[in-house]
Amino acid sequence: MKNISIIGVGLIGGSFALNLRALYKDAFIQGIDQNDAHIAEAIDLGLIDKKGNLESIGQSDLVVLATPVNAALKLLPNILDRLSPKALAVDMGSTKSTICQAVDGHPKRAQFLANHPIAGTEFSGPSAAHLSLFKNKTNIICDIEKTNPELSKPVLKIFEAMGMNIRYMNSKAHDKHIAYVSHLSHISSFMLGKTVIEKEKNERNIFDMAGSGFESTVRLAKSSPEMWAPIFEQNKANVIETLEEYIQNLNHFKALMESDDFEAIRSEMENTNYIKTILKGIS
Repeated sequence: MKNISIIGVGLIGGSFALNLRALYKDAFIQGIDQNDAHIAEAIDLGLIDKKGNLESIGQSDLVVLATPVNAALKLLPNILDRLSPKALAVDMGSTKSTICQAVDGHPKRAQFLANHPIAGTEFSGPSAAHLSLFKNKTNIICDIEKTNPELSKPVLKIFEAMGMNIRYMNSKAHDKHIAYVSHLSHISSFMLGKTVIEKEKNERNIFDMAGSGFESTVRLAKSSPEMWAPIFEQNKANVIETLEEYIQNLNHFKALMESDDFEAIRSEMENTNYIKTILKGIS
């Protein structure tokens, strides 16, 4: 796969390009982005070789779709229309069910690999790209049985060479699970930041007293709203379900506080400490 098109040259697309550069010295990468400043920056950083367009992706062996999920939903059918018979399109989005449903009836469905690398930072744009973004991260492939195995094998090898751990899942299960471990985390961070910002109007000292715990908890609130609002929209049903459970736990904690049952609070926290064991096993 020497000719590659990357649509969306921000953190994910740019980091993917950096890894391709490291793996394949002779790869020719064209970047497509609605932000011309991103294209210029990506060229200056050596992430891509030139600016491309949708008309030119017919010459590509691999098309990587690293845009916000609402844009990916509109672009993918058009991309599949233009693919050469031996080319593959791969998306990098955080929701999978909607985009898979959108192309289920497409005659070139077998040339699409539904993919989600669970990797990212709170930063965005080409300058945020880095070589180690995908290393030791889980990469979820969805509905693999619908993709031509001869086309997917070379790309799966690329993912492995980048250091990713591949898991397979159906798209509906992916969206349900990712709502808990990713989407809810971002909502919590955004709403904590909102709560403190609103309070800060009256109490300036609140930010002066903020420590590392606050900083780490609101880190995700620095993430791009342009990327995350469409994710919440596409995974609305699962996100609402996780929010209902989360709010129920918050209300339970509040009720324990109101009843001065701090022994129960200690017990709740002690039980939740089990998350350390879970995360240690993952790492």
